[in-house]
Amino acid sequence: MKKYIFLLLAVAGLSACNKQLDLPSDGRITMNEVFNDYDRVRGYLNSCYGYCPGPYMDRSSYTDEAQDADDITPNSKYSNWYVGSVTAQTYVNVSMDGSPWGRLYEGIRKCNYFLNNIGASKTIASDAEKASWVAQAHVLRALYYLQLIKRYGAVPLIDQPLLVDHNFSKDKKASFSEVVTFILKDCDTALMVPATRVGFPWGIYDNQYGIMSRAVAYAIQSQAVTYAASPLWTDGTYSWDKAKTITANALAECLANDYKLFDEKPAATIAQNGYALYHFITSNDQRTRDKETILQVAGQMQVWKYAGLPTTPGMDKAGPCPTQEMVDRYEMANGEAPVTGYADAGRLSPIINPASGYNPADPYAGRDPRFYASIYYNNAVRSLDQPNGKKVETFVGGTEGISATNRTFTRTGYYLRKFNNYKSAQNNDADGAIRLFRLAELYLNFAEAAYQSAGPDAPVTVGNFSMSARDAVSAVRARAGMPAFPSGMSKEAFEKKYRNERSVELAFEEHRYFDVRRWKILDQTDKFVTGMRITKSGSTLTYTRFRFTDRATFSERFLLYPIDQSEINKVFESTGENWQNPGWMD
Repeated sequence: MKKYIFLLLAVAGLSACNKQLDLPSDGRITMNEVFNDYDRVRGYLNSCYGYCPGPYMDRSSYTDEAQDADDITPNSKYSNWYVGSVTAQTYVNVSMDGSPWGRLYEGIRKCNYFLNNIGASKTIASDAEKASWVAQAHVLRALYYLQLIKRYGAVPLIDQPLLVDHNFSKDKKASFSEVVTFILKDCDTALMVPATRVGFPWGIYDNQYGIMSRAVAYAIQSQAVTYAASPLWTDGTYSWDKAKTITANALAECLANDYKLFDEKPAATIAQNGYALYHFITSNDQRTRDKETILQVAGQMQVWKYAGLPTTPGMDKAGPCPTQEMVDRYEMANGEAPVTGYADAGRLSPIINPASGYNPADPYAGRDPRFYASIYYNNAVRSLDQPNGKKVETFVGGTEGISATNRTFTRTGYYLRKFNNYKSAQNNDADGAIRLFRLAELYLNFAEAAYQSAGPDAPVTVGNFSMSARDAVSAVRARAGMPAFPSGMSKEAFEKKYRNERSVELAFEEHRYFDVRRWKILDQTDKFVTGMRITKSGSTLTYTRFRFTDRATFSERFLLYPIDQSEINKVFESTGENWQNPGWMD
């Protein structure tokens, strides 16, 4: 019988094969020997790590956050994405992270095999240490399933090693909510292990960077139920009320165990504010300095090189260039939105909020501090240690001026600044990395579930924890130096402001891509984007919004990744069923 790739991996390495075939030893050890040796079993657990796709700044180019400067390069993945030149067969070459289906199932297979064999292990390890290993494997498996369903929706739910004689024709896809139930159970199983250093701890100790911890289990639960209750996936299994309880518990547990928003105040020559500093420092410090990061799986980026300013020696391309839509989302420092909407369908005529103080002739003054930490704009300070030195010039003909033909210059009138340490260059990469989970997301997940189920101002109480949706969002804003959300907002008004806040706080961290899909607003956000062309005459600057050519990747089929077509073909041969996701079957 034909076997699909993700299942074929599941039978590799089974010790039963050697017994059935009675093969002579060739010097290789059996899995039985692995699980009865302390160092080898630990090594096998370590090999269960490393299968989670790492978030990267380029994901923003697949959203309304950015237009990639490589859109002018023929057959680049961005130009192909924007024109919709994507099929199930070519998706792996065009999408942000290819197709992680097979690799995630490989990680799941290894976790399954570990969990199935560790119970009978005779290795010299304490029961507490074995329990710790089991907890890690459960959370890793939950993490991999969460990454699968975010991308593919319903997927096969496999929780045991598959035998050589497994009947693949009986397999089926589990629904999104069924997988979420499994994810929650895996995390709960891990959380039953005592929170001791030898058990399943909160702390991160020597040589444990990136290890599964209690905070990771809670973060997975928080994100999983937030997605499950969202419009794209809700089927009645997970209501917003149920999500409220789970996300409140996750946030409460993390806050009670020394997780807090990073609020270090940097010197003016180091970073614009604490938000900027957080995004380019390392979190590999055993939580002595950074108490916000829950899990980082991606390495340090080279923003200066792959999304940098053309005046930086050694830079390669401008990369994801922030859009005008993204810039418009940054409120004024007084908490008012500068733009409340657009008078035209092309978003070229903004409706200015008179209460905001926004001046279209000086559009970058008085904005949310996160704007200055995240975006290079015309006249921005290039080097913080030289505040009176050379400024960024994005106007036509400027040193970093907008261009429609050169990928080393901005396409939109803006450059990415978040994660980018201004001191970074060829011989000094001091840029940051994207965290997969951080505490700010847990605040926002809870706020979303709370306002949906209880309203913006109603306190939600779990044990000693009591917080409203408005309190949670306002805590995130306070760290950035922004005023609290006003009380008494309607649910509709709160939702609009909340979604804007989520986009700003989590900008360029991959969340926007999945958020607009789970909210089912992809057709409203990703059909086209706009930029800002600035011309200079003497000392006078003229700001003109412009619209890019429509994208073709806003239709419903782009709500989900297609499953690898080779896998679909194998499943069809075995079952007669077409497992492909909607819109990708042709």
